[in-house]
Amino acid sequence: MIELPQDHEHDTPHKQQGARRSILVSVCVNLVLTALQVTAGLFAGSQALIADGIHSLSDLLADFVVLLASRHSSKAADADHHYGHYRYENAASLVLGGLLLAVGLGMLWSAFVKIESPQAIPQVHVVALYVALGALLAKELLFRYMLAIAKRLRSSMLVANAWHARSDAASSLVVAIGIGGNLLGFALLDPLAALVVGLMVTRMGASFAWNALHDLMDRAVSVQEIAAIEQTLRQTPGVLGLHDLRTRRVGDLAIVDVHLELDAGMTVAQGHDIAFDAHQRVMARHQVLNVMTHVDPVVPKAVTVAAG
Repeated sequence: MIELPQDHEHDTPHKQQGARRSILVSVCVNLVLTALQVTAGLFAGSQALIADGIHSLSDLLADFVVLLASRHSSKAADADHHYGHYRYENAASLVLGGLLLAVGLGMLWSAFVKIESPQAIPQVHVVALYVALGALLAKELLFRYMLAIAKRLRSSMLVANAWHARSDAASSLVVAIGIGGNLLGFALLDPLAALVVGLMVTRMGASFAWNALHDLMDRAVSVQEIAAIEQTLRQTPGVLGLHDLRTRRVGDLAIVDVHLELDAGMTVAQGHDIAFDAHQRVMARHQVLNVMTHVDPVVPKAVTVAAG
C-alpha cells in the first residue's frame, strides 16, 4: 500500500478570516433582532413575533457553535488526529440541526396551546407588524451575504448556516402575514403563524442533523464528484485502469482510496512515479484531503494479443 502525503493546505488563513467575518456579522444582526423581536412581541402581545425572536436567539447560539468549529477545524494534524480536525465542521452541522429541531418542537408546542384556546388570543399591536417586516428585510440581506461568502469559501458548514438564516427570513415572512391577519380581525392567524414557523424550523433541523450524521458515518462524495475524480485518475499517463475507487467525507474535503492498474513490466520506481503523479492531479483538481493508492500490476492487452 502506497500512502502519499498531502502536499498543500486546503484551509487557508483567507478562508478562516472570511468564515469568521461572516459569522460575526450574523452574530451582530441576530443579537439586535433577538432583543428587538422579543421585546416588541411581549409589548404587542404577539406569540408569532416572540417565536421569531426565539428563532433568532437559536441563530445566535448556532453562530457561536460554528465559530468554535471553524476555529478547531483549522488545526493541523497531530498524533491523535492524523487527518486533521476537519470533522469538527460535520459535528457542528449536527449540533446546528439538533438545535433547530429542539427549538422547532418548542415552537410547535407553544402554538398548539394557544390554538386550543382561541378566545384567549389578544389582538396584537401594530408595532409588531413593523418589527416583523424590518426583521424580514434584515434576515434576507443577511442570508444573501452569508451564502455568497460560503460559496466563495466552499464551506458546507457556512452554507448550512446561511440557509439557517434563510429559514429565519422565511419565518419572518410568515410571521408578518400572521400579524397582519390578526390586525385585520383574524386573531387565530398569529398563533397559526407561530405554528408554521415551528414546522419550518423542525423540518430544517431534522434535515441538517440527518445529513451531518451521514457525513460522520463516512458518507461518500456525490456521484458527479466521484466520476470527476475517476476521470482525472484515468487521464494520468501510465494508468491502464482502476477499480475499488472509494471516498469518504471529512469536513468539506474527501479522502480517496483507489487501486491503480499499471503495466506489470514496470519497475517499482516507475510505478511509484505514476501513482504519485495520479495523486498530484487529484489533489490539484478536487477538494481532496488525501489519496491512498494501491498499485495492481497487469499485463497490457496489446502485449497479450501479440503474444497470442
